[in-house]
Amino acid sequence: SELLSVEGIDAYYGVSHVLHQVSVNVNAGEAVLLLGRNGAGKTTLLRTIMGLVAAQGARIRFKGRDLLGMAPHRIARLGIGLVPEDRRMFARLTLRENLEVARKAPMDAAEADVRRAGRDRLWDVARVLELFPALRELQDRKSGTLSGGEQQMLTIARTLMGNPALLLLDEPAEGLAPVIVQTLVQQLLRLRAEGLSMLISEQNLAFARSLADRAYVMENGSIRHQATLAGLDADPVAWTKYVAF
Repeated sequence: SELLSVEGIDAYYGVSHVLHQVSVNVNAGEAVLLLGRNGAGKTTLLRTIMGLVAAQGARIRFKGRDLLGMAPHRIARLGIGLVPEDRRMFARLTLRENLEVARKAPMDAAEADVRRAGRDRLWDVARVLELFPALRELQDRKSGTLSGGEQQMLTIARTLMGNPALLLLDEPAEGLAPVIVQTLVQQLLRLRAEGLSMLISEQNLAFARSLADRAYVMENGSIRHQATLAGLDADPVAWTKYVAF
């Protein structure tokens, strides 16, 4: 049932060694949390999985296929979707145009073989608006004029248009009002119930607890600890050393 396997990756920004022999895995239908203080390497890990940061001396496999050295657009077409912290939407396009731009192009035979996993119902504009009904009346609004919560919902909706099997979410609750966070939790729980796997970088533990089964704790670009959420609660030494902010 292993969907994503990352084994011993190192990553660099220029001459700066950012990730050090990092290994994580995500099983099918599972939500896994990345914890750590700012600068721990969480965002870099997600970007490395997505092919946006080059990895060295490593193996990254998705559904049994090696992703190392593959271009980001090819990784996306295989079924990994990144929801970036800075959202990266087209501010001058309407909400609907942002969704249409992300509509998935036809796959080649190799991609279709990797993606084949019983996901019969594909994502389209109608389906993402069903998941995020608050966006339905905003389809003609320029995305740059949307509130932070509306932009975050749009960013997730846009990523879903690629029909991912694995969602990489980078600080999805950051800067959102509590009522919006609660709405986002319900929407992500619905995605989990439909079988979508997630790897979530997050510091809002109240948000993350509702979604994740277990956690990896990062510090200085390395995995320092891994446990279930209940296991972290029961380990005050690890909690104080690596998680308390």
